[in-house]
Amino acid sequence: GDLDPGAPELRADSRYNRDVAFLTSHYGASSDVFAVMVKTPEGSCSQYEVLRRVDQLEWELMDLPGVESTQSMARLQRRVLVGMNEGSPLWYELLPNQDMLNTITARAPRELYNDECNLLTMYAYLRDHRAETLQRAVDHVEGFAQKNNDKDATFLLAAGSAGIDATTNIVVRKAWYQMLFMVYAAVALLCFITFRSWRAVLVAMLPLMLTSILAEALMVGLGMGVKVATLPVIALGVGIGVDYALYVLSVTLARMREGATLTQAYAIAMQFTGRVVLLTGVTLAAAVATWHFSSIKFQADMGLLLAFMFLLNMLGALVLVPALARFLLPGARHGSVAAPKVNDRR
Repeated sequence: GDLDPGAPELRADSRYNRDVAFLTSHYGASSDVFAVMVKTPEGSCSQYEVLRRVDQLEWELMDLPGVESTQSMARLQRRVLVGMNEGSPLWYELLPNQDMLNTITARAPRELYNDECNLLTMYAYLRDHRAETLQRAVDHVEGFAQKNNDKDATFLLAAGSAGIDATTNIVVRKAWYQMLFMVYAAVALLCFITFRSWRAVLVAMLPLMLTSILAEALMVGLGMGVKVATLPVIALGVGIGVDYALYVLSVTLARMREGATLTQAYAIAMQFTGRVVLLTGVTLAAAVATWHFSSIKFQADMGLLLAFMFLLNMLGALVLVPALARFLLPGARHGSVAAPKVNDRR
């Protein structure tokens, strides 16, 4: 999810983010709406027991950090009663009079309930849509629902812009690990088919894993969260990096199979494919690094992240691959025909 308030695609000092921060801090208004739905039997949305539980959840959310204000049928009932009694705050209560509750409900705005009176909507206006704020609201509502759901009222998540963001964060959190597992599993399988050696697979994949870990650390430093827009970038870094490693490792193993030492094989690989890897890595990194000068924060951050991954993958293929090969591949220290076989297609 997002790690900073406002629109993460824009810089913190942009006009839009400054205006949003001013409105939120001075007026208690927010564009980040977290909606909780309450399902009831048909015609029972105005029942006192249902409204009492809605009112209880609303008060709990008001005490939750990050919640600016709330709106619900229960809150409307309280305000109307005050207005009907000369504005006396003594009447700011949820009156256990079903006729009065039904009368107020009949004139309530339709965004608070539906025509069949079997669904209520409670709105919580959040200070921002950071992952921490959204998760705090989700956890609290889920805990409340586990204790209070029954046949008369079922609390459901979630709607509104903040509710959709919270749902997206939950899906992305699950997909993040699944994506990394599937990407690395596919890379490992294809490398094993190519090299027929688990040692060679480790040599090719360990630099990729290091790049993924360091890229996530850079994302934290840049204030970027893992979300729908950044997930493909993480996968892209793995795909580009394995190409670099395969270019260098395939030539190195082919020369070692012919009897060359690792040092000799690596020198040949550098003259053959190493130059191409170096040129490709630098060219790609230089191209996307120019995005850093964009006025759009997301584009600037993506440029830095991609440039970092391209350069680190290139260095991993040129530096870490031969270093790992010396320790992991059989006979790599002295040169041996026992090196993993690979088709040399030159």
